[in-house]
Amino acid sequence: MSRMMDRLDELEAQSVYILREGFAKLDRIALLWSLGKDSNVMIWLAKKAFFGHVPFPVMHVDTGKKFPEMYAFRERYAKEWGLNLILEDCPPIDSVDPTLPPAARSAARKTEGLKLALAKHGFDGLIAGIRRDEEATRAKERFFSPRGAAYGWDVKDQPPELWDQFNTTVPAGAHLRIHPILHWTELDIWVYTRREAIPAMSLYFTKGGKRYRSLGDQDITFPVPSNASTLDEIIEELARTRTPERSGRAMDHESEDAFERLRAGGYL
Repeated sequence: MSRMMDRLDELEAQSVYILREGFAKLDRIALLWSLGKDSNVMIWLAKKAFFGHVPFPVMHVDTGKKFPEMYAFRERYAKEWGLNLILEDCPPIDSVDPTLPPAARSAARKTEGLKLALAKHGFDGLIAGIRRDEEATRAKERFFSPRGAAYGWDVKDQPPELWDQFNTTVPAGAHLRIHPILHWTELDIWVYTRREAIPAMSLYFTKGGKRYRSLGDQDITFPVPSNASTLDEIIEELARTRTPERSGRAMDHESEDAFERLRAGGYL
């Protein structure tokens, strides 16, 4: 147990360092809040990094298709955590690439909504709660990852990050994605959530023999078989499961390049 606690302390310290570095080096940043377990941990880390206060806006780019429990969670904890919450809507589905598979096309609405929000608010940095272990394309990311003027991501041109030296220079007309929990795993997230007593949505716990491991839009996210009804049981389950975390996400079962196409175009 002490070894796990030491690991959590190390993860927390590096994430806090990344958050402070982004805040110090960039002019206008926002934290993207998807309302799920990862971005909730990220908000918790931001509060630790800045002595109980999140000093930048927290933005939810809303598709309008989240679960009711997610919206209730947002309204409650935006107030309890004292967040400067920005809500931005996504455009209709007919505004996105029609060549994408159905679920990926639906998810791409968030990309277009994010682009509109960037243009509206002029952010030069976006803090996002992605992890390398979550999906193969995300494993190619950096802690500070540049996006082009058209918001795209060049997966073949990523800056080296050695000895905690990060490239925080923002290209003209572009922005940086900041990934404070990139080095965490799904298991880390839940063990940290238990240690810190971070609120967790009821959807993550079993109901009728199934629970959600990854949350997105209602119509393209599905529960997976599970009997885990407590944090301890989730942690025990993850320690032995071989089922991918995003197995309940419809777009992860579509064409092999769909997710990378989304990411290259600016998707989270």
